[in-house]
This record gives sequence, C-alpha cells and structure tokens, in this order.
Amino acid sequence: MKLGVSKLSSSVRLALSLGAVVAMGTSTMAFAQDANSQQGGQPTEQKAKQLQTVVVTGSLIRRVDVETSNPVVTIDRAQIQATGKLTLGDLVQQLPAMTGGNVNPQVNNGGGTGQSSVNLRGLGSNRTLILVDGQRLLSKDANAIPSDAIERIEVLPSGASATYGSDAIGGVVNFILRKDYQGATFTANVGESDQNDGTQQGYSVLFGQTSDKGNIMAGISYSKQDGVSAANRKYSKDAISLSQTTNGARNAYVGGSSSGPYGRIQLPTPLATQFGCDHVTLNKGGNSQAVNSSNYHCYGNSDKYNYAGVNLILTPQERTGGFLRGEYRLGDHVAAYMDAIYQKTSSNFQLAPAVYGTDTTGVTIDANNAFNQFGTSFGTAGNSFRSRLTTAGFRTAAVGRTDVQINTGFKGDFTIFDRNWNWDVGFNFGHQSAVTTTGGLVNQNDLYTGASTMGPGGVATCPTGVSAVACQFNPFDINAPGSIAALKAAAASAPSDVYRLERTWHAGMNGELFDLPAGAVQLAVGAEYRKDYQHNVPAPQLVVDPTTGSCVLGSQCLSAIQGGYATKEVYAEAFVPVLANLPGVKSLNLIVGDRYSRIGNFGNTNNFKFALEYKPIDDLLLRGTMEQVFRAPTLGELYSSGSDAPMIHSDPCTGYTGAPAGSPMALACQYVPTDGSFVNSFVASQTQASTITQGSRVAGFNVKPEQGKTFDVGLVYSPSYVPGLSTTLDVWHLYLNDTITAVGLQSLLNLCAGGSTQYCQYIHRNPNSGLNQGQLLQSTVEPVGNLGSLSTGGIDWSANYKLPQFSFGQFVVGVNATYLKYYTQQTAPGIGGNITYNNAGHLLPYGSAQAAACPDNVGVCTFPRWRAQGFVDWQFGNWSAEWRMRYIGAFRNGSANPDEATSPVQGAPATTILHYGSTIYNDVSLGYNIEPLKTRVDFGVNNLFDRAPPMLYANNTLNANTDPSTFDLMGRYFWARVTVKF
Repeated sequence: MKLGVSKLSSSVRLALSLGAVVAMGTSTMAFAQDANSQQGGQPTEQKAKQLQTVVVTGSLIRRVDVETSNPVVTIDRAQIQATGKLTLGDLVQQLPAMTGGNVNPQVNNGGGTGQSSVNLRGLGSNRTLILVDGQRLLSKDANAIPSDAIERIEVLPSGASATYGSDAIGGVVNFILRKDYQGATFTANVGESDQNDGTQQGYSVLFGQTSDKGNIMAGISYSKQDGVSAANRKYSKDAISLSQTTNGARNAYVGGSSSGPYGRIQLPTPLATQFGCDHVTLNKGGNSQAVNSSNYHCYGNSDKYNYAGVNLILTPQERTGGFLRGEYRLGDHVAAYMDAIYQKTSSNFQLAPAVYGTDTTGVTIDANNAFNQFGTSFGTAGNSFRSRLTTAGFRTAAVGRTDVQINTGFKGDFTIFDRNWNWDVGFNFGHQSAVTTTGGLVNQNDLYTGASTMGPGGVATCPTGVSAVACQFNPFDINAPGSIAALKAAAASAPSDVYRLERTWHAGMNGELFDLPAGAVQLAVGAEYRKDYQHNVPAPQLVVDPTTGSCVLGSQCLSAIQGGYATKEVYAEAFVPVLANLPGVKSLNLIVGDRYSRIGNFGNTNNFKFALEYKPIDDLLLRGTMEQVFRAPTLGELYSSGSDAPMIHSDPCTGYTGAPAGSPMALACQYVPTDGSFVNSFVASQTQASTITQGSRVAGFNVKPEQGKTFDVGLVYSPSYVPGLSTTLDVWHLYLNDTITAVGLQSLLNLCAGGSTQYCQYIHRNPNSGLNQGQLLQSTVEPVGNLGSLSTGGIDWSANYKLPQFSFGQFVVGVNATYLKYYTQQTAPGIGGNITYNNAGHLLPYGSAQAAACPDNVGVCTFPRWRAQGFVDWQFGNWSAEWRMRYIGAFRNGSANPDEATSPVQGAPATTILHYGSTIYNDVSLGYNIEPLKTRVDFGVNNLFDRAPPMLYANNTLNANTDPSTFDLMGRYFWARVTVKF
C-alpha cells in the first residue's frame, strides 16, 4: 500500500515538528549528498547542474568532482551486505588504515561493552572523528549506528581538524545515511562458528516513502550475539607462558598469574632458610596451620594460576535499535529535516576470580592473626602475600548502554547576484548513558585479617565488633569452610553509572563568489557552539582511595567525575580554480581552509589547511594536502582516577648505593636500602604492579590540547586506454606534539631518575624496614599530562578494475593496502629519561611502557608493516558472489637493536626476538535474487580456511595468548541472510 501525498505530509510534519522548532544556527558539514535534496523548485537546467554536485568527506566545498585532494576510501552498501556482519564497527575495523588494534567484542579484559572503536593510523578512537551525514556522533562506538540506515561509509585516513575541529587527527569516518528510500524491507540474519558456538541472529524492518514534498525513512532492528569461552579453542584454553634461558633454550608451559588460590607467600628469613626459597604456596589439601614441607612447597612456574579458560574470546551482546530520517519541504527554497538514531545495548564480560594480596589489593595480615603461622605480618610493613579468591566465583560485569543521537534543523538555498548558495541551520544532540554492574568481587572490609586467637576446634575468636563469619576467614586457605562462608557473606554487587551529553548548535553556508578564467571561486563559512558534559557515579565500594591506591572491593576501582566545557568555533574554506584547459594543465586548483577554536579554559587554537589539485591530463590527478590538527582533552583525562596494573622491566634503583640528598636519584630511590641489595620485586618476578591513574587536574598538571600536522601527497590514475581501471597512491606523514597521556610507571621511574624531578612526587615506596623496604606501593600515581610525542608515516595504495563483460558474468577486482614505514613514540622528548620507541613492525607487549601507545588502552597491540584487503566480485543475472582477502603482515616481538627500543619479550632475555609471519583470512559469499518473491538469499563463510591467531604467549598478552584487537579469534564462521522487499 502506498502512502498518499497528504498522508505523507502529515507523517513528516509530525516527525519533524519538534526537532525543527529547536533547531538553531547553520552548518555546512560533509553531507556528501545530491544538492537536489536541498533545492526547491528551480529551472530544470539549473537543477540538473546542481544534481551533479556533492560535498565529499574532508571538504566543506560542494563540487562536481568526486576525486579531490582528499584520499577518501568508500565502502558502499553492496560491500556492507557482502560481509555478513551484524554491526558496522566490525566491518570498518578491517580496513588497512585501522592498525594498532581496536576495542571490539573480542576484547574481554578491557572491553566487554559491546563497543567497536574506530582507530585510524593506530592513534586511538580519541583521535578519530566519527560523523553521521557530516555531524559528530557522541558515541565512539560504530556499532551504535544501524547498518540498515547507511548508504555508504566514507573514510578519510588523513587529518582534518581545519574542516571538522577536535579529534580529526588520524582521520574521519563518515556514515552516509540512505535517502529517498521507497518501500519496505524485512531482513533476517543468522550465523554460527564451525565449533557450534558464537551463534548470532539479527532481524530488521525498514520503511521508506518519498514524494515531491519530502521523504521519510524509519527502521527498527534487533540482534543477539552469543559469547564464546576461551576454553572452546585450543590456542586460548590455557595460559601458555614463555621462558627462555640465556643459552637460548626456550620452553612454553601452562602458566598464568602469580596470584593463585593456594597463595604466593613471602617467607621470613628463618623459614626461607628452612625451605630453601623465598616464596612458598600451600599444597592442595594441605593444612595451612602447619608450616612445613608436608603442607607447603617452594613456589614455581607450575603453581601459577591458569586463568585463561574462564575468560571469553567473544563477549555476548544484545541490541535493540531504531532510526528515523525525514525531510519536508516548507517551500521552494527551504526544507526541515531530522535524523534520529536510538540504540540500546546489553553486554557483559567475564574474568578470572578476583586477586587478593598485599601488593595487589592493599591487604594487611596481622602477625597475631589466628590463621597466620608464619611469625610475621604481611602488608606494607611486612612481607608480601598474594592469593586469588576462586571460591568467590568469577568476576563479571553486565553493561547496559543507551545511545541517542538527533540532528535536526532547516536547510535551503538562495541566489545572490546570480550565484547559488546553500545554507544549513541545525542542532545536534547526543546522549549516552551506561550502567555497569560488577559481580564476583568482595568487600575486603568484611574479611577480617587482624589480631585474633585460635579457640577449641579450630574456631577463631576476634575482638568485639567483628562478625563471627568474618572472623573465620583464613587468607592462607580460601577453600576452608570458614573462608568460603566469609567470602559469600562479603560478596558485593556494585553498579556504576556513566552519563554523557553533547549539544551542538551549528550554522553555515557555501556557494560561489565570482568567476576566474579557470572557473568559479567558492567559499564555505560557518560557526559552531558545542557543550560537552559527563557525570560518572561509581558504586561507593569502587571509589579509589588515593592514600592506599585501592578500594574496598579490591579491583576495578574508579572515581567520580562531574563536569564539562564549551567549545566555540568559526571556520572557512575556499576553493580557487587557478588554471584550466591549458597545455599541460587540464586543471590546477587551490583549496585553503582555517578553523579557530576556543576550548573551555584551555585557550585558543587556530588550524590551517592548504591543498593542491593538479591534472596535467584527464587521466591523472596529482594531489597534496597539509593540515594542522589538534585534540582537546576528554573529561576523563582531566578528572578521572582509577586502578591500574602496569608491568615494568627495570627500576633505576636496582643495586642502589646512595646518592646526594635532593638529587634525582635520591628522590627516585627514597626509602630504598643503600647497601646495593635492592631488587624491585615486580621486575624480578615479572608480575604486574598496582598503581593509581589520575586525571591531569587531580594530579596537578595544566593540560592543553595536543597539536600537530599531517601531510599527504598522492595521485589518482584512471587510464582511458584501460576502461574500468583506477589506481591511487598516497604518501602520508603525521606528527603530534604534547600528546595527552598517562605517564606510565616505567616512564615515571625513568623521568624522575633522569632529572625530571617534578615527577618524583608521584612515586611512593615502602618506608618500613624489612624485606619489602623500598618496594613500590599501590598509592604510586600515574598522572595524565602533555608529555609525549609521536610521528607516523607510510604509503597507501589501491587499485580497482572492472573487467570487460563476459558471457558468464561481470567481474570487478580490487585491492587496498597500507604500508607503515614508521611509528615513533617518545615518552618525554627533550627531557632526561626520555625513551624513543619504534613501533612499526612490532608487537607492543602487555604491561610495557611501550604499550602506552596501544589505542584505547587495549593493553596489547600490533603494528604490522603491511595490512591489505583484496576482493573479486562477480555478477551474473540474479547471481552474485564475492571473495575477500584480509592480509595482516609479519611482525616481531623484541629487538636486538636498542635504538628500536621495543620492550623486551616477557620470560626471555632482553635480546630475544620472536618473529611472526603474515596472517591471511579468506571470506566468501554467494547470493541469489528470487525475483518472483522479491527475495534475496545470501550465504557466506568468514575465515574459510579456519586460520588461528598467532601464539604470542600469556606473559606478553592480556587475553587468549594473542592480540584479540587485531586477529580473528572465532575461526571458520558460517552465516546466512534473507531479505524480502514489499
């Protein structure tokens, strides 16, 4: 049934009335749409001319040419449908320019929110701007955008701050909405791995109606993805650790964490002499109250806790969403519009049971505790103790998130002095709320480890005020009945809320100014006013105590945030045709742009753009762009605090024998013994330390925006003598100064000892005499500030060829590749203690100072030199098929060259190098249109040859013995889709 014009008008008016009333300001962002959608009734000749003009991502100027100075990569709707992906983020992350890893549903520890971040050039999602029809998306989650609403995705892997403002450093991903859709469509998707897990299902309904007065499109969708346990795959079911001796003998063993359920107990000197080792662990079934070789044995690698099998390699997620897009022409030259997206996401993750210990969660065990038979106390003033609360169950978190994005306003056109101009007035509203409820944690205040006495029958007696249940907790045997009861009583559920809001009023217009011999000079101008607000409310049990570095639940500690700031911007861009239709110069164009930004109380920044386009002949375009880029700090970087678990590979105080008072070494090594005996326990055991991260304002730094420049020089060649062939080549470079980053523990130690004494105040060491004197405390702070710098560069190449028509069908082949020549990260340029890391071609192992460059704190990431995609597409009547290849190049862990400064391989000598070859994934799909039924059926297999990810070893990674942010963890995966049109 078709909707009549009058009914359509009523529907569109109803959908747009509220949004149009609140619209304020004007803007001319990258809409990449036909100009006809903004035009009223115009002479046919003029309308035909305007139909050919578009605004391509990366520019504000409306052009006839699609190939411009901007190296834009386009993913069309057919490519989106050929992958079988339920979410757009999983698709975009496969692009070669997305290096260094991304948060996605495969990331369990550090992910698990259902989010897929977008990370161009390996710079992180905070340095990649996501747009929907040229307007900012508050959520950094590409999965929050409904795929049914998208016509194509335009990806600009180059800086664009002069065009779009803050965050557009690595580039821009612009999701272009479908327009003028007519009819109705129902789609059903199903999928499952060949291991009979990871089941997915998705359903969507799309409706659209168009008339000469406007158009409306709406859709609803539901999808569900089941989780997959790491125990279901051979490569991830065990924590496979690496050890190697100095003579090169290498051994892989099932290891894991030094915090295990039977404890890792540091012995006092008399007992250490008796056992012949420094640390012991309880025998399975042993009596914790009798400290002898019958009940305890020396701690070794085989006693490490194998946490791998309880983790997930695909986190479950469930989504319900809807969208509405409408446009209604109020006259010949004015239209009201509104785009609205709603997405509700439920997801969760699962981790190994909580750790419990003196240097991990701030535990203290009194020497006179009834269950302590070691004759010493444990804690800051005593020996170290580590355990894992396996009888309390797994750590879990359920995340419920809602994303709303509404862009509404008016747009139109006018003519002045016979020059055509377009204008846009709008208001963009983004809202995100998330509730995370953690489980599997215990309130450490309800586990009594103070002084007590042992009574008859092994029942402890505690001071008045201590509950009978808490009194029976035995930290040295968590499997004892009293311990199990105490842990059950201390179990806590902790909900934390995050609320984010972004409101943007935008205003702008573009059009022609005057004619030059080579063509018309065009101008785009506009202004924006944006307000950002964030409010984090963690559960009281998770609020970090800055004096101890811990919280009462022991881990996943957070801090409250409430605040915001406003950004005011004005911008302009001009297109100047310099020469045209001359010998050797088909065209020569100059594009210049500038954006002035005033960001809260951080000051002002002015960012300039300069670009050239030169066509010596019709077949060849030479292009070059220089653009200044910047990024303002996030509210989290300003105010947040939380717990961290970094690893360090050296301590400048090792073997310390003293230094002059007030010198950098004396400050760095405060409380460290001066007899040369000091060895950092975290370095020696290659275990994680525990620290606090603090936002810049909390830590006392005046942070300012990051600033840098991007350069791109390239060509587009479409030879007329080979119809259907087109190729592009771009050489790019980017550098960024004053990067906003948390100063990692390794850098903190190096900077203080190297003379940057302003960082010494954040290093906290144990002042108490004894075995742990001088060891790092949990209250050590990793502050956020403008400290580092980075530069990266490489080459992009693409080629597409539509072959001549054959009797057996039409073929299109293509390839898109990126070569990463360098990715250089400096921790503190120009300051003593600076380290320069060269990340290109390397794994950044978990816990290393180098891994601070990993995007979005994924913990471990990979920067292969080469990444590429290739495809062969076939169309024959109602049949279609596609083969897609994903290529991730070779890389290595470690380096023999100190100048390459990669962090050493964990579990092996510092000069060890592990080489890894390339990984290739093959995906295939086949589809058929059943025209009489208006139905299309598609089938596909992703990772056809079941390629497993490389084994990177547990002591170099965070989850699954590999890099889940880069490699496919699922294996061979089958999917099918049915689409019915009405």
